[in-house]
Amino acid sequence: MYKIAVIPGDGTGPEVIREGLKVLEAASKKFGFKYESKAFDFSGERYLKTGKLVEDGDIEELRKYYAIYLGAVGHPDVKPGILETSVLLKLRFSLDQYINLRPVKLYDERFCPLKDKKPEDIDFVVVRENSEGLYKGMGEFQKKGTKEEVAIQISYNTRKGVERCIRYAFEYCRKRNKRKKLTLCGKTNVLTYAWDLWERTFHEVAKEYSDIATDYAHVDATTMWFVKNPEWFDVIVTDNMFGDIVTDLGAMVQGGMGIAAGGNINPKGVSMFEPIGGSAPKYTGKNVINPLAAICAGGMMLETLGEEKAAKAIEDAVIKVTREKLASLAAGKMGHSTSEVGDLVVKYLEENL
Repeated sequence: MYKIAVIPGDGTGPEVIREGLKVLEAASKKFGFKYESKAFDFSGERYLKTGKLVEDGDIEELRKYYAIYLGAVGHPDVKPGILETSVLLKLRFSLDQYINLRPVKLYDERFCPLKDKKPEDIDFVVVRENSEGLYKGMGEFQKKGTKEEVAIQISYNTRKGVERCIRYAFEYCRKRNKRKKLTLCGKTNVLTYAWDLWERTFHEVAKEYSDIATDYAHVDATTMWFVKNPEWFDVIVTDNMFGDIVTDLGAMVQGGMGIAAGGNINPKGVSMFEPIGGSAPKYTGKNVINPLAAICAGGMMLETLGEEKAAKAIEDAVIKVTREKLASLAAGKMGHSTSEVGDLVVKYLEENL
């Protein structure tokens, strides 16, 4: 019995999570696993009413769950940074979700903005360190408010944090078993302290994985190759900030935020899965948002829980819906409503033998 904590969140989050849970229920019946879910209201609306978001007691309760299924964070009436820090970052840091896993996979070439690229050209994964770097929140102001003001933001990297991320990437590359190539994405020519540590650690750990080919690319070159030659990549490992940037570019390459899912992974604890797009408040309640990213996130959750057949069946159903039923991946342009897309995934999932 998998205990799943559900955080619908803000904006269109509840709508896409509703469709994800619909698919999860169908998968459980088809593949014979059991789960129970409980909703947690960590939203902008709650914050505006009570001033409360994720508290220490909430973290302790969430530790009892197998996984967290998140819809979206972001409310137009809440100052930017509050929800992100007090929900997303608090959950990631408190639950030690030190890996952000982002598959980048093109399901239909019609939706790729790159010329002449096909599904076989765009199929890679970004492993992003998720608990350190510039997002650690370390730094200070000096002489704030004056003309001599200095703002210092520290990129905090530990050997332990860097090594466990790199080691996870090697293991994932081996398990993925495709091109078996791991690319370190960084900026060794300028960020000489942090990336000296990353590069040294990468090469040391690589000695234990003789079956995995390795290479290196500066982050600016990586963004260029994402556009020009995405077929060069298999698995990429990088730090928190660079990972945040390149995965959004990856989402566009695979067709947009409507199809992009991600996982915040603690390999020995509670992981959290989410569509990587925002809350899209302008579409709230209109039943037009694309739920496929949330559905794919649910599939990632099942794969992490060990229900690999169910996860594969969900992905196959999403691919079929994308290729056969959708006019676009963009909100309001799919040719179907949010709930209809969820129903189509369920239909194809149930038909999959």
